Amino acid sequence: MQPQTVPPKTTTRPLLRVIVVEDSEPDAFVLVALLRAGGWQVVHRRVANAADLRSTLLGEPWDLILSDHTMPGFSAPEALALVQSTGIDIPFIIISGGIEEGVAIEAMTAGAHDFLMKGSLGRLVPAVQRELREAAVRKARRDAEASLRESELRYRSVWENSTDAVLLIDLDGTIRFANPAVNSVFGWTPDDVVGKRLDLLQPDGLPAGTWWAMTRSAHGPKALETAGRRRDHTAIEVDIAFTEMRMGDQLWMVAFFRDVTERRRAEAELRRSRQEFAAAREIQQRLFPKSAPVLPGFDIAGASHPADAAGGDYFDWLPMTDGALGLVVADVSGHGVGPSLLMAEARAYLRPLARRHSDPAEILTRANELLADDLGDERYITLLLVRLDPIRRTLTYASAGHPPGQLVGADGTLRQTLNRTGRPLGRQGSKPFTASPEIQLEAGDRLLLTTDGIDEAMRDDGECFGFDRAVTVVQSLPTATAAELVERLCESARAFTAPEPQADDLTVVVLRAL
Repeated sequence: MQPQTVPPKTTTRPLLRVIVVEDSEPDAFVLVALLRAGGWQVVHRRVANAADLRSTLLGEPWDLILSDHTMPGFSAPEALALVQSTGIDIPFIIISGGIEEGVAIEAMTAGAHDFLMKGSLGRLVPAVQRELREAAVRKARRDAEASLRESELRYRSVWENSTDAVLLIDLDGTIRFANPAVNSVFGWTPDDVVGKRLDLLQPDGLPAGTWWAMTRSAHGPKALETAGRRRDHTAIEVDIAFTEMRMGDQLWMVAFFRDVTERRRAEAELRRSRQEFAAAREIQQRLFPKSAPVLPGFDIAGASHPADAAGGDYFDWLPMTDGALGLVVADVSGHGVGPSLLMAEARAYLRPLARRHSDPAEILTRANELLADDLGDERYITLLLVRLDPIRRTLTYASAGHPPGQLVGADGTLRQTLNRTGRPLGRQGSKPFTASPEIQLEAGDRLLLTTDGIDEAMRDDGECFGFDRAVTVVQSLPTATAAELVERLCESARAFTAPEPQADDLTVVVLRAL
């Protein structure tokens, strides 16, 4: 036997106690080094014969056995048989320099937990991790069974307070115990059920003995989702789990029944909601412009990426009087189906208003009057409407409480900020909106319009993306097209908050004066 040096006690790595059945000290050293590299504090002992293995195994607790397959006067099958004769449950992994597949299969059939080749030990660490986990599970199961044998009354006390219906059934199929929850699940009292067979709870029309046959079949399901029958013969949805349990010298079948009727109803409602979301998203996507307007001397693009299946953001191009074009971005408070419907309603009002009125402030004032009742006290819409005169190359705007737009010059300077000129739609009351003074556009100007999903994109340290970063993105791409700027801004906001998912709708409109 080889002495073992214990690593310093200051290490925080988990302790792993290993018996290495190996006649080669260098080979044992390689195995221990791999385990240490895998993150364990390894205490090991090398043995090479049956006597040393037995005394080592019985002398103190161990976590793992790694055994060479063939050694002078000793072998892995012999070592495995010796370990099994002690009744100790410990992971046993065979390490071989090279044997036939049939021999490996025979060893695994005999009870070895895994088989690795010395020339290919890349699987050693994950194999050990797996077997340690499974050994822990087996130990937990043994402990639970021992605890049950020691105190049947304790388990009955747990069952008495369970919200699942629990039945204790003898091997003749007769119910010998039922907990109080059988009444809430099936409508029967425990006294009604005890002495009866499972057929009492099966749904009408199911052949007698079906459930019980499932419990006795070697290949049948031990857990199933099915219909059950209440005392009044109404059907309920139940999850059933069957398990054998030994109490003393008696083997029992325990059946656990959980009423999942409400859960199934909730799942069906969730499926319906998802279908509604999908339908709302499809309708909403159809409302967004299919293509950007083509205006000589200008490059225009826009995009909206909802946080949910359907969002509350909106952008559009509005034909206006005198050949002008309206550029609009808007945001309904919240996101989901409700806001998406209000967005569609706002769009329906804005389009005809833009065809009859040239003043952005007049359009917002009238839209506010039309939307006020539908928005109520809980919802509102922020909206920025820009009127572009492509002939005179000027713009005016009105903003209903919307995040400011930015006009970036050809040299990268921030020429102007398009600030709010009124409160959000639904919060303005009867007060009319005002429009901005006329702004003259110059060649190379880039107008950036966004919703707050860009400005307020927040990473986990609480810092927001902000308008300054948005302007920086525009400044860094002086030759980019409007479409390229739109997508780069959305990508930058998502990258800023990664790995957190997108929390709000992202909408961007860009106008370039050529």
